[in-house]
Amino acid sequence: MNCARWIVAVMAVAGSLVGPTMSAEDTGVAAVEAAWVKAIKANSLDQVMALYADDAVGWFPDMSEASGAKAIRASYENLLSTFTIKDASLTGTHSKNAGKLSLGWGKFTLTVVEKATGKEQVWNGRFTDVAERRRGRWLYIVDHASAEPLPPPAAAPTK
Repeated sequence: MNCARWIVAVMAVAGSLVGPTMSAEDTGVAAVEAAWVKAIKANSLDQVMALYADDAVGWFPDMSEASGAKAIRASYENLLSTFTIKDASLTGTHSKNAGKLSLGWGKFTLTVVEKATGKEQVWNGRFTDVAERRRGRWLYIVDHASAEPLPPPAAAPTK
């Protein structure tokens, strides 16, 4: 069983034992995701990076794996030097907490403006995140985002 499947399986079992009676400070990955939306809308590299563990891994759309804070920072530096984030939202979000781990998933929409051209674009995608509680703070340890696939072409009418 690969590592990602193992994490999901362990969280599902452990999450069923933890139950829904989490305290307000134990909001897990949902709190990190809300902070990410606020930070990315502020176009703040430092605020975004404060949400990642030093050993986190990021898989972002159309990019190579970003392993560790330095690589994740470089990915966001590239994004924020090329585009201004005009808006960001997460929809259809779900999360499951299991002790000091928290798994989240859903869809994202980013509205960006290309700095060189002023052209506005809307990016839609899906995400899966894992956060871990470290020294009293929830931090991303895995951030996996992918572009929303285009719908299949319509079938040609049959005669």
